[in-house]
Amino acid sequence: MVQFSSDKPIYAQIIDLMSARIVTGQYEPGSQLPSVRDLATQLAVNPNTVQRSLVDLEQRGLVRSERTSGRFVTEDKALIAQTRTALMQDEAQTFAAGMKRFNVSNKELIDLVRSNAERGEV
Repeated sequence: MVQFSSDKPIYAQIIDLMSARIVTGQYEPGSQLPSVRDLATQLAVNPNTVQRSLVDLEQRGLVRSERTSGRFVTEDKALIAQTRTALMQDEAQTFAAGMKRFNVSNKELIDLVRSNAERGEV
């Protein structure tokens, strides 16, 4: 089960979760998504919350809806790659902002990330 935080609306966290699953290939391009009811059960949230999240993902182009067949992940690999880059940039900004609380210089920040990556910790 997913643990939701209180600092962001649940529907927005579901958008983030579904986007991450799409860009990492957990939901492959063109694959059918679970139904709203199934996702709501998996996530232990109200189906209306899941519906709202999926509508937003449709507006972003990551998901398409077929009237009688359900929802599917886009097959637009360029859009998926673009979304992946945007999500990584958001995470990097959040991380960098958090590290600035410790008065970390840009060089120290880069060195820290590099050394963790080289040890396989990133």
